[in-house]
Amino acid sequence: MDKEKIQALLEGVRGGSVSIAEALRALKSLPYEDLDFAKIDTHRHLRNGFSEVIYARGKTIEEIKAIVSRASGGSSCILATKAGPEVYQAIRDVRPDAVYHEKAQIVVIGAPPGPTSTSTIAVVCAGTSDLPIAEEAAVTAAAMGNQVVKIYDVGVAGLHRLFGNLETLLAANVVVVVAGMDGALPSVIGGLIDKPIVAVPTSVGYGASFNGLAPLLTMLNSCSPGVTVVNIDNGFGAGFFASIVNRLCEERKLP
Repeated sequence: MDKEKIQALLEGVRGGSVSIAEALRALKSLPYEDLDFAKIDTHRHLRNGFSEVIYARGKTIEEIKAIVSRASGGSSCILATKAGPEVYQAIRDVRPDAVYHEKAQIVVIGAPPGPTSTSTIAVVCAGTSDLPIAEEAAVTAAAMGNQVVKIYDVGVAGLHRLFGNLETLLAANVVVVVAGMDGALPSVIGGLIDKPIVAVPTSVGYGASFNGLAPLLTMLNSCSPGVTVVNIDNGFGAGFFASIVNRLCEERKLP
């Protein structure tokens, strides 16, 4: 980080020559912290509302520990995604307050903010095999300060299971729909409700699902309006996007 620029901003705020709003705008564009193997974006939460998230898969234990040690210093909550138990244990060496959500494979480091309103994000999944990705979306959205409701195992193979939850879906600001196999559930829900839908294809399915490619193409070809699609098994991306939508809905409510 540019310590001289930060110091100058602080002095400007104290002296009255720089407003708090001007200082925050300047802080948004300050540089990262370079650890050689990683460049930590320490001010991402100022720009997009949440801190940089650690994608654990492919990183060594020592790299993850070093990133957590530096990235979590000034943030109330950060996430490590696609993290196995060994990653969690390593993070606890640095941050004993870390909490592991095993199904979601997410480590939450620091206390997440509580829900700021009664508005909800609904996370729906087609089958029990889709639960890890659905939980990744739910944990992400909750860590970003949203109230999350879950509707699981309501896929098109037994569509009657969905109908008893329509009021919950209609009450949500945004709905995340997770499905593998044929990936049809987001289109079905899109034809029933008037809320934005984030569709998440999973790699669940037999050979012709091509590890999630078939449901991805189904969702991209959805004839239901209001459906957007994230990448295969990207529960985190869906939860993050849903949080942005929910936050904007709250901010733009009429008094």
